[in-house]
Amino acid sequence: MSNVGIVIVSHSPLVAEGTADMVRQMVGDEVPLAWCGGNGHGGLGTSVEAIMGAIEKAWSEAGVAILVDLGGAETNSEMAVEMIGEPRSHKIVVCNAPIVEGAVMAATEASGGASLKEVVATAHELSPS
Repeated sequence: MSNVGIVIVSHSPLVAEGTADMVRQMVGDEVPLAWCGGNGHGGLGTSVEAIMGAIEKAWSEAGVAILVDLGGAETNSEMAVEMIGEPRSHKIVVCNAPIVEGAVMAATEASGGASLKEVVATAHELSPS
């Protein structure tokens, strides 16, 4: 059985890459992992197309959890999931959790074979109440 994939989406490509690097160092290659950040011109922002590409790269039949940094990343991630469509879209969840801590904890959970629901719940536990 494959592990849940993790996608990191940040407005900053450096934040996304750094978070992915931290996740990889902590969980190794046990979890499908991808990241994207920045707009197409090298500035801050997110791209629906880049997010779709990251989902494709981290795709797992066990599902994909997407960690985002700000509202625009969340909105564009939701659009990407919608554009991917069924049957895969029901196996993709956008997590509203702290991006670094959420990605690390979600990936740690995923590396142990947890379900998508468990991975998302772990990330959400870190959200401020």
